Amino acid sequence: MNHSQPPGPQPPAAAAAVDDEGGAPPSRGAVTEVLLAFFKLGLTSFGGPVAHLGYFRAEFVERRRWLDDKSYSDLVALCQFLPGPASSQVGIALGFGRAGWLGALAAWLGFTLPSAIALIFFAAGVNQWAMLSRSGAVHGLKVAAVAVVAQAVWGMAKSLCTDRLRAGVAIGAALFVLAVPSAAGQIAAIVVGGVIGRWRIETGHFAPTRHRDYGISKTTGAVLLGLAGALLVLLPVLATLVQSPALSVATMFYRAGALVFGGGHVVLALLQAGVVPTGLVSNDVFLAGYGAAQAVPGPLFTFAAYLGAVMPPPWGGWGGGMALLLAIFVPAFLLVLGALPFWESLRQRHGVQRAMAGINAAVVGVLVAALYDPVWTSAIRSRADFALALAAFGLLVYARLSPVLVVVLAAGAGWVFAL
Repeated sequence: MNHSQPPGPQPPAAAAAVDDEGGAPPSRGAVTEVLLAFFKLGLTSFGGPVAHLGYFRAEFVERRRWLDDKSYSDLVALCQFLPGPASSQVGIALGFGRAGWLGALAAWLGFTLPSAIALIFFAAGVNQWAMLSRSGAVHGLKVAAVAVVAQAVWGMAKSLCTDRLRAGVAIGAALFVLAVPSAAGQIAAIVVGGVIGRWRIETGHFAPTRHRDYGISKTTGAVLLGLAGALLVLLPVLATLVQSPALSVATMFYRAGALVFGGGHVVLALLQAGVVPTGLVSNDVFLAGYGAAQAVPGPLFTFAAYLGAVMPPPWGGWGGGMALLLAIFVPAFLLVLGALPFWESLRQRHGVQRAMAGINAAVVGVLVAALYDPVWTSAIRSRADFALALAAFGLLVYARLSPVLVVVLAAGAGWVFAL
């Protein structure tokens, strides 16, 4: 327990102890505290998931002292191990540790709603003015998306494809996805990568360690993980049985949230394969929103709110945006809270470590394929476009400028080119 904590809501270790003994849950004041803390971060956390984790550490480890560095690092490792948006899952777990189930919800709402609302407003503009998606500024956003995805591929390849076998898995996954351009092809590539990793890739062992108790029993964790898996299997069956296009779209967003390994940029490939070929969203509108998503704070998964808002009925508007935002984030809640009591046993299984190494390598290949189609093929139409994308990539990777600034500069350059 942190004895330097000022009077007020209990620190997380104390809260967990009270819950374990059957006492009262954390106060409702703590829920408000969580909501306000994460709302501030939701308004100011630019720069992607790695930057988000830095903001979280500064706020909750150094300033508020909700937990220590060891517990925070352990939590980050778990969320990077799981599929889904890592920074959002860290936030959900931090909120849970501070104020229980309502705290988890408050953390997600505070961190997610600012960017989701901004993207829904942008979607309203795209729907209101059809030419907006074909304007020079929006074309600049699409060119910026080339640089952003290329930066993600560059960084992930260096950290996740560290030997010839993993590089081969990544290249094979990219070739397979280009040959089978569908969500099923992407999922198959990831599954095959996991199988290859399980039997062929060698990884080191993690040393055993003691983990912080969040007050979730293994029974509760098993129920949450079982529910996540059951929804992944049963939702497509239910959508087929009832012949509901709306449920089919929600199922596709849930599947994307449950199967995305390697960060928010990877969701681009799964969502594009689900909404563009079916005609729900045009490629221009899709990439315009993806470019805009780089310019707002908070998690990249809020791109789902833009897509829901820009789709035709029965989706569209605020209702569609919020519904699909929930659909893509539900797996994040179920997986991170369900995995907390099992984290040590999971991370010690050598077969799980190897499979994850193969999955991560395959994810790099999936993102490489997405970098070509739809990102490159839709944005790069001339030498000027290529020059702008190259300049944006250099500013991101070598000048280390903020993605927000690079996106704004690219949009401005696209507008100038159009003139």
